[in-house]
Amino acid sequence: MVVTPSWPRKAFLVCNYVFLILLAVMCLLPLIHVLAISFSSNAAASAGEVKLWPVEFNLKSYEYVAAKKEFFRSLWMTLQRELIGTPLSMALVVLIAYPLSKDVAIFRSRSFYAWFFVLTILFSGGLVPFYSVVRATGLLDSIWALVLPGAVPVFSVVLLLNFFRTLPKELEEAAFIDGANQWTSLLRIYVPLSVPALATITLLTVVSHWNAWFDGLILMNSPANYPLQSYLQTMITRDYTSVGMEELRQMEQISDRTIKASQILLGALPILILYPFLQKYFVKGMVIGGVKE
Repeated sequence: MVVTPSWPRKAFLVCNYVFLILLAVMCLLPLIHVLAISFSSNAAASAGEVKLWPVEFNLKSYEYVAAKKEFFRSLWMTLQRELIGTPLSMALVVLIAYPLSKDVAIFRSRSFYAWFFVLTILFSGGLVPFYSVVRATGLLDSIWALVLPGAVPVFSVVLLLNFFRTLPKELEEAAFIDGANQWTSLLRIYVPLSVPALATITLLTVVSHWNAWFDGLILMNSPANYPLQSYLQTMITRDYTSVGMEELRQMEQISDRTIKASQILLGALPILILYPFLQKYFVKGMVIGGVKE
């Protein structure tokens, strides 16, 4: 039997679609504007003539960025951070969320440890103690200074433990009857059934590492060790009127606006490519992982 939607329902759907389309357009317009500036000429960008379409199309700003060794060095630093930090965070999140998802009858200290982690969200020691701890442990100016301090994202732990609690307990009980232990239960039952939540947490972790810039500025003594976003931050706030003569000659046909736009686009491109592949898992994981029994 086919049920025909009522007029109020149809009106709601139309308004909902129109609102979402407008919201998507509002999110895309700034990105399109930056993209148009990056492909425009020096004169057009400096005069503010570029809106949503390149004016006097050229690739000179990208050629300038491609010739900068500092950009690719910072990109490699960020890739190292992703390759080390993301698997480390995912492993720690899974190992912490699994015991915290158990009932108090099984894990008596669950409440204590759960509150221990939650309190880190509500309170922090501050910037100076954070820097002092990193310096005292000898991590300054190394990749580990960017990875270890934030290796356990507590929000991801809460998201995953709530997802674990939605899984049928009968599966684990049947596995224990067959002789499985806690490690087998985790690796053979919980992890395979938690792909949506794990994909969500992976995406959040990747974006968090990729977009982090402040820790690179304060924890790296040498600009050569800056991650990509820290490097881009210094370039965006840089005064191009004080550059040397050789670099000034290179910038005769480009402007600081086109350079900044091209660097911003190149910095955001990997995440823009990755997101569509994980989007369906992201939506499902956020919905299911946020539901608590």
